[in-house]
Amino acid sequence: MKAAVLPGPLADNPVLSRWVSFPKPGKVAVSTGRVEIGQGVLTAMMQIAADELDVAPERVAIQSGDTDLTPNEGYTAGSLSMQFGGVAMRQACAEVRALFLRHAAGALGCKREELSVRDGSILRNNAPTGHDYWTLSSAVSLSGNATGDAIRKPVAEYKVVGRSAARLDLAAKVFGEPTFLHDMVLDGMAHTRVVRQPNRGASIGTVNEDAIRRAAKGPIEFVRHGNFLAIVGPDETAVEAAGAAAPNHVVWKGVEQPSAPQQEASWLLQRPSIDRTIGSPQPSAAARGQQRYEATYTRGHLAHAAIGPSCGLAVYRDGHLTVWTHCQGVYPLKAALAKTLALDPKSISVRHVQGPGCYGHNGADDAAADAAVIALRLPGRPIRVRWRREEEFAFEPVSPAMVVKVRAVLDEAGRPVDWTAEIWSGSHSGRPGHGANLLVAAALPNPLPPPPPADVPDAAGGGAVRNGEPLYDIAAKRIIHHLIPETPVRTSALRSLGAMPNVFALESFIDELAERAGKDPVQYRLSLLTDARCRKVIERVAEMAGWKPDLPAGTGRGRGIAFSQYKNRAAYAAVVVDLEADETIRLSKVWCATDAGLVVNPDGAINQLEGGIIQSISWVLKEQVRFENGVSSLDWLGYPVLRFSEVPEIHVELVKSASDVPLGVGEVTAGPTAAAIGNAVSHALGARIRDLPLTRERIMATLLAE
Repeated sequence: MKAAVLPGPLADNPVLSRWVSFPKPGKVAVSTGRVEIGQGVLTAMMQIAADELDVAPERVAIQSGDTDLTPNEGYTAGSLSMQFGGVAMRQACAEVRALFLRHAAGALGCKREELSVRDGSILRNNAPTGHDYWTLSSAVSLSGNATGDAIRKPVAEYKVVGRSAARLDLAAKVFGEPTFLHDMVLDGMAHTRVVRQPNRGASIGTVNEDAIRRAAKGPIEFVRHGNFLAIVGPDETAVEAAGAAAPNHVVWKGVEQPSAPQQEASWLLQRPSIDRTIGSPQPSAAARGQQRYEATYTRGHLAHAAIGPSCGLAVYRDGHLTVWTHCQGVYPLKAALAKTLALDPKSISVRHVQGPGCYGHNGADDAAADAAVIALRLPGRPIRVRWRREEEFAFEPVSPAMVVKVRAVLDEAGRPVDWTAEIWSGSHSGRPGHGANLLVAAALPNPLPPPPPADVPDAAGGGAVRNGEPLYDIAAKRIIHHLIPETPVRTSALRSLGAMPNVFALESFIDELAERAGKDPVQYRLSLLTDARCRKVIERVAEMAGWKPDLPAGTGRGRGIAFSQYKNRAAYAAVVVDLEADETIRLSKVWCATDAGLVVNPDGAINQLEGGIIQSISWVLKEQVRFENGVSSLDWLGYPVLRFSEVPEIHVELVKSASDVPLGVGEVTAGPTAAAIGNAVSHALGARIRDLPLTRERIMATLLAE
């Protein structure tokens, strides 16, 4: 008989007590390695646990992201919380439930099939037995490993999963309770600001401490370790003033003149690259005689642009370092701190506390590392580091600029029979321990050497190549990936990684092919698809939007459609956009149809889909990191984001699915929204803009060229 296979996170953390415990009568403690970054994951985990354990949701308490208490699930990223973490939680709870029922059957001398659970109580043929989880918890050991043999409940029996539930974390935030890491106060806590090394290899020449003290107008002290310099004090106002003044009073040696890349494709195309090809061989000689079409699409660097700058707390006491962080991976950060600070991992605890929200690798890990370095130099004193806004924009990792060139060989009907996507991009994998070091590592004595350049592995969905292959029925498809190992700024993960620019390119290209073939964009897509789930979301969103073929182009009003399945393995989404375009672009309505498999919390899933749509609109219309002697977009004027007044009317529908597997929704709408906007703008203007963002300057240039 074939052995049962445990879901990945449960296989990595098989001890059941790591997932579930019964700390006191009437309460269930459930642990997850996933962390709350605004996506409602803890609420969904509570729903899964409540249903699989057959207890009321209010009995379930969630603990997450603590290296001392919770399973190691790596990063909360990639829209994997439900698709992998939720499935693992479901199986772990099913295993615990089965253990209790097996023990109760032995204690009662009955068959297991006679027993059931209702709100934690054990029933025999629907009658009370006097036993429950809490009376049996001392006799049932959860110290063993999950087996995978426990049968999960059928979806039809769920009472909590599949129904909208109020967010566990929302009320406290709405009513102003101190729930964020930035609000934490520890006894004797010192505030700090770091004077940032301008580039790797730069060394401190002179520090005018007197001038910085005068600017502070309050008590401060300096902590220096190698080329790491921090300002510390009990009054945050004084420390902030000193931090703002310090760059003018610290002289660095070995400062390199920053490159000032232009965001056009020409800059990336001229860089040295590490090349590979994924997929089919190059087109045959026979294909070369057929119609060919190609187009190139670009996107500049994007910042995470979290409303609150990064923060970290740390205290080093009695040889043990404790760190509080709002990063997305407490275990990877622990490993990176151990390596960077030459500490035994057993002497480090890392605990997640919610922050202002960020999908991707912003400055949270680095702020925590800053606090840890200072805490080691000042034992016993809790250290709080909060980055300044300018520091966040200048030093956080950003999403790489990308160039995507798409080429197709077409048959007589204008349908692609051979497809190539050629992608130029920096790495989307700059997380600590995954392609890069912590920022502070370069400033410390004997700095760690940079890891060799690499991108997110294809098995994990890829980085630059994510969603680089279209799902359409095309005989031969390939990706040519050019990894740019050296970029002018640190690059790493941002929501959807390479999927947004890739889907923007691929779905814009499909629209261009439909126009060449004289076909309606919806019908053209459907003619290339046999996958029923792909077709269903496209058909449904077209119905929602009242799609009409053959609307005239170039009238200033446009409508566009696009679709994708995130990573070609997660949720499916199709998006339609209505907008007006003249000197600027104004979106009026957005429709979205999504197949997310088993939806644990419909309201939470819709919130995620809407949030992805809004962020993608902001990326497409406004956002781009600017360069002039380094990063020059250091505030909200230099890096504008979408305003509430610019958010269009959004309609989202979850398409019913027979699947009992949840599919990740956090990033699925980013790409289709971007491409739908691009296609709608082309329809409105009667001309194609292939470079993001779709700024006023690019629109005017296109209009003047017509």
